[in-house]
Amino acid sequence: MKKDETLEDLYAQIYDWIPDNLRKGMGHFNIFNLTDLLSKDLSPSSFNRRIYFKITLVFGKSRVHFADKSVEIKKQALLFSNPEIPYSWEPADHNQSGFSCIFTESFFEEFGTLKDYPVFRPEGNRLYNLTDAQATIFRSIFLEMFQEIDSEYVFKYDVLRNLVLQIIHKAMKLQPLQFSTQRVSNGSERITSLFMELLERQFPIESPHQHIALQSAADYANRLNIHVNHLNRSLKATTKQRTKEILAKRIIKEAKTLLRHTNWNVAQIGYCVGYEEVSNFSTFFKKHTGVSPNNFRKEEIV
Repeated sequence: MKKDETLEDLYAQIYDWIPDNLRKGMGHFNIFNLTDLLSKDLSPSSFNRRIYFKITLVFGKSRVHFADKSVEIKKQALLFSNPEIPYSWEPADHNQSGFSCIFTESFFEEFGTLKDYPVFRPEGNRLYNLTDAQATIFRSIFLEMFQEIDSEYVFKYDVLRNLVLQIIHKAMKLQPLQFSTQRVSNGSERITSLFMELLERQFPIESPHQHIALQSAADYANRLNIHVNHLNRSLKATTKQRTKEILAKRIIKEAKTLLRHTNWNVAQIGYCVGYEEVSNFSTFFKKHTGVSPNNFRKEEIV
């Protein structure tokens, strides 16, 4: 996995210059026509995290690769990405077009928390295949963004924030049953939220020398200063899963990512996700996937 891509990296690749507001650490927003970007390079994007938020409307057949799955775009789709979720995009042909808007968390600093929206959360839906009618609606919003950013209206960035929020809410309405509108309100939900935050902080693994520090339910309970049984009951009540199951799924997800996107050997990957002995890691991986790590890697490469 390559290093995280910053906005400075993005502008250096596209324009060889960096906007002044980035240099000053201010909130930032911009919008791009994918046709202009793709004319330079149609090779698959590298699998890494982008240290900024991004919403992309893409037209054309392609595939988006996340850590735990690959999703096919058959005709047109809306893609949400955030600083916590690494991904890569692979065009299937040269018939690609669309738009991307990028922005920093500080751009919305006084207007809510972006990570509260399900489309920007690790467990949320991040890609929506669209009908022609849906794509037309989102396309019109992006075109309005282009008009607004080129205007001289003094409050144009307020308008642009509203247009971003329109896209977010219209996307979430496409599959409303996937989202919960309830805030963290009781003890079990609060503990679950803190647990998931601790869990995600350990990933992604970006070096074969990196080793996850928290490996068991007891480790997390100690960090949260609660009894392990209390943690287990809270997670069971809110997720319907045992702590052991949640940890196993997340470790398998990361192991698959490393097998797909690095050339590290199986022993190195096992060490990174908490297994000193490669045989124990191989047994664990096969138990949860049905194949050995080596066979999984061979199948993915093919």
